This record gives sequence, structure tokens and C-alpha cells, in this order.
Amino acid sequence: MAGSISPYSTASGTRYRVRYRKPNGASTDRRGFKTKREARLYLASIEVTKATGDYVDPAAGRRTVAGFHALWESERLAPLKPSSRHAMETAWRVHVEPKWASRQVDTITQNEIAHWVAELNSARSAQTVRRIVFVLSGILAIAHRERAVRVNPAAGVALPRKHRKAPRYLSHQQVATLSASAGPNALLIEFLAYTGLRWGEVVALRVRHLNMLRKRLTVEDNAVLVKGSYETGTPKTGQSRTVPIPPHIIKQIARACEDKSPDAYVFGAGVASLPYPHAESGWFAKAVAKAQATDSTIPRITPHDLRHTAASLAVSAGANVKVVQRMLGHASAAMTLDVYADLFDDDLDGVAMAMSAARRLASAS
Repeated sequence: MAGSISPYSTASGTRYRVRYRKPNGASTDRRGFKTKREARLYLASIEVTKATGDYVDPAAGRRTVAGFHALWESERLAPLKPSSRHAMETAWRVHVEPKWASRQVDTITQNEIAHWVAELNSARSAQTVRRIVFVLSGILAIAHRERAVRVNPAAGVALPRKHRKAPRYLSHQQVATLSASAGPNALLIEFLAYTGLRWGEVVALRVRHLNMLRKRLTVEDNAVLVKGSYETGTPKTGQSRTVPIPPHIIKQIARACEDKSPDAYVFGAGVASLPYPHAESGWFAKAVAKAQATDSTIPRITPHDLRHTAASLAVSAGANVKVVQRMLGHASAAMTLDVYADLFDDDLDGVAMAMSAARRLASAS
């Protein structure tokens, strides 16, 4: 058997020390066994866990959650986009650190975490709870990788399901009414409703990203609010994309950009990004209220609902799911269908009718 057992004297009598090597080759020991048989059994159990890959380092297990936080921060947090990184940092500082930072990782049980999640559920949204648990689970996953715990106790804990808000769509006429109610921001309303860009993509859009001759724009950047200021990075999927510009707004965009430099923002004052409108008192909310006074069928919407509107108008114009995916910059067509499944319901009827029509033609021939 690998390892060794040696006796040593104490005031209470003879005790035994077990020396062995960890899976990484480092030497370690454990002492205090009263009999040689106990020491042999312990050494045998160590060899079995090493052979099966279940070895847990007792010294690593005594490290705290805070002790693994720096490693998690450098590995998992650093690669994230600014907005996601800020959200994770807040989840750690406000929720995870006060509860778990001082706990030894090998003392944390799944049952404890489940009770904690239940408490969070009563006061926080599903998305917030999932983010908080994601932070703790990520730290404990590193502890598991470092052989500090046999399993990640956060893995498998039941989490609340996210409920996606149903998209709200405007018709062409409703977009026109909202645009007419937006004053100097009328072009921005039209642009959002007919290109489907995210707000962060719109405020990061520069004149050089526009190709007026081809009626195309290139989404290369995305601006996100972090602690009250915009930070510019890559688009959400990490890849640039080309989006068509509807001809009916080309001339307006050209006029808006004619005195601007290539690096100036399309929407905003020169080199300053357009601020996000306040949800209650901003220009967008006022435009919606004014439009509703003209057309009571217009729902209460946010700027992001104009992205949903662009998807709806594209589908009603005959665009298939792949075209909508490319336009919106979704990671996959499956994601587009997941978000906008209701828009493609008519396609099912169309397919059924087309198959019946083909059968009639086949039978007649």
C-alpha cells in the first residue's frame, strides 16, 4: 500500500501518523490515530478515493468561500461583459458574501443552500435569485475542482423558473402614431421599430457603421450602463452583424448624419451617447402617453418593445425565422422561435394548406 504509518509519543500515549501523497504528488499527513488499525483503514480509504477520483483534500476543505472567491473572480468574472460582470459583483457583495464568505467549504450542505434559496425566493425576482445562486455555485464548483469538496453542494438545488414577459408589438400605423408623438426623437422611434437593434446597439452606432448606398448598417458595438455610465463592448453574441435599413427612413438618416464625422454617434450629440430615457418621466414615456391619447389601442411599451415590433413587422412582411434571427442578432434560430413562437403560428396554417394544395395537384395528374 502506498503511504506510510509511523508511531509517535504523546502525553496521552502512543499515536499514529499517516503520510501519503495527494493526487498532484504533494506530500501530506494526518496524525492522531489511536491504533495502527485506524491508521491503516484511513490510508486505505485515501487510496480508494484517489483511484476513483473522489479524493478530497482535508486542508483545502478547510478553506472558506472567500478563500476561493479570488480564483472565481479571475476565472469566471473577468471574461464577462461589463454589465454582466457588474451584476455578478453586486450579487456577491450584497447576498453571497454576507451569508457564506466565512464558511469552510466542506461544511456547507445542499440542504442549507436550499433553505437559503427559499428565503431569497420570498423577496427577490426569479432572475435575481438565479444569478445569486449562480455566483455561489460557481465558487463551489472551483472548490470541487480543487478537491476541497467531494461534490458541489449548490448543484441540483431547485431554482425558480424565469417567466419571460410576453412581447408587445405595434402595427405600422401605431409606430407612425408613436413617431409623430416623439418630437425630435421621431427618427429614433422609426429606426428602432424597423431595424430591431437593441438600445445599447443604437446608442453605440456611429456614422461609419452606415452604408447608405447599400441600405445597410453594421452592428459592431454595444453600449451598456454600468454604475450610471456607458461602457462600450462587443454586441451581445460577441459577433458583428449586418442589418438592412428600410428605404423609407434612409433620407432622414442621411440628413441627420450629413454634418457629422465618421466617428460621431448617429443618435446623440456628436461624441456623447444618447442617455436611456427615464421609465416614468423620460421622453419615451411621454411619447407613449401622447400616442395613447390619439390611439387607445397602443399598449404601454418600453424601447425594447420596439425590437419586438421589428420582429413582428418582419414576419408579417414574409421574413422566415433565419432572416429574423440574422436581423436581431440572436445566437440561433431556436432562440428566435423560443421568443417569437407566436409570430410563426400562421406559418403552420400555411404549411398545412400548401400540403393539401400539393396533394390536390398530385391527385389530378
